[in-house]
Amino acid sequence: MSDTILAIDIGSTKICAIIAEIKEGKVQIQGHGIAKSQGIKKGAITNIELASKAIKKAINDAKRIAGSNMTSATVSISNAYAKSLNSTGVVNIPHKDISIKEINRVMQTALYNANVPNEYEVVHVLPYNFRVDDQDFIEDPFGMNASRMEVDVNIIMTQKSNLLNLKKAVRSAGVEIDGIVLSGYASAIATMDEDEKELGVAVIDLGGQTSNLVIHTGNSIRYNDFLGVGSNHITNDLSMALHTPLQIAENVKIRHGNLIETSNEIIELPIIGDEENRNNVSLEIVHSVIFARVEEALMILAKSLEKSALKEQIGAGIILTGGMTKLKGIRELAQSIFPAMPVRIGKPSDIDGLFDELKDPAYSTVIGLLLYKAGEHTQYEINFQQELLHSKIGYEDNLGDIKLGNTVKEVAESREPNLEKKQKGTSGDSESIIFDDLPDIGSENSNPLKKLANWARQLF
Repeated sequence: MSDTILAIDIGSTKICAIIAEIKEGKVQIQGHGIAKSQGIKKGAITNIELASKAIKKAINDAKRIAGSNMTSATVSISNAYAKSLNSTGVVNIPHKDISIKEINRVMQTALYNANVPNEYEVVHVLPYNFRVDDQDFIEDPFGMNASRMEVDVNIIMTQKSNLLNLKKAVRSAGVEIDGIVLSGYASAIATMDEDEKELGVAVIDLGGQTSNLVIHTGNSIRYNDFLGVGSNHITNDLSMALHTPLQIAENVKIRHGNLIETSNEIIELPIIGDEENRNNVSLEIVHSVIFARVEEALMILAKSLEKSALKEQIGAGIILTGGMTKLKGIRELAQSIFPAMPVRIGKPSDIDGLFDELKDPAYSTVIGLLLYKAGEHTQYEINFQQELLHSKIGYEDNLGDIKLGNTVKEVAESREPNLEKKQKGTSGDSESIIFDDLPDIGSENSNPLKKLANWARQLF
């Protein structure tokens, strides 16, 4: 079974829309569109009409390439107005076996116990520690025998006004929102591997106008922070320091941006408001301006990492992603600011149909949105629509005392008497029916009421 999805990363410098098909958990990209952001500053929508036009352009380009018309989308939301808080839920297990129903109940209890402010809307409820009876750090409580279960969760929420403005802008572009994912969370999904998840890792997304920090330890995101500084600030700094137009400053940053080597080479640049004269500028000045801004941003993020009180749990170190990571020498600079921690540049996961253009760290968030929809979310998280997300497809909550883990021998032994009864022409009483034989009931009883009665007898 396949599902076609639309993912939209609404950033401060660009908007990227991708249409992809999900088949058996695998993502196949069919089309993408990229538009320059308008009406969005530092992750927040400042002009709904302009933002909507830019979103619509990106969506239309993606539709044209993919050849499919999408009416709903999963959208990223900036860390700018996101806050998080921790909560705990406790439930008793009456039937002693933990099912999806019990896991949902304990997650909802943790959410109910949280003191969520009225002006905030919950986006994610992420479980990072399950306790079953007195046993701590249970990876997956499903199917366990217990009398009591507890869960520690990290609740990520955002301002309602910010969420409503986002919905208005996307709706004006002709698409409804069917999923919302924190942008830092999406970037982490796209760049982390299994070992890093296991050991604990900090993902820093250095974007155009904003930078995000998320820490993944245990089984999920435990901490998120936001910094309103990005690569556009480097461009602004260069423009002011060199008295040159913004577009020229951007070109200088891309061409000569280097955080390791300095050069005494002189370049000639136009002056703002003066078309006749030009300035001679040393690349040493360019280096010092860029270095100062990047160092400042990374130092602030390092302080945030200390503040999280989770630094000791980050065994896999730091992943840097986002557009700013294209600056030469940024990994080496980050390594000096985060001593004794490995640092690597994270590119998005390689998925089928991924255009070369999208293999850039700047597109980690939008790739993360696709992977989130393909099932790479945190197991048992509660999403923006208050649904419990899990991969236990096929397990029903109302199976009662039916054993999930029957051995091959038990199944064979329980089938033999049933087969003998069928061969003798007797239907047998309801007690002899086993779960594996339930589908056969329909062939023996064409009457739907009889079928329902037999089903009910077995379950209850």
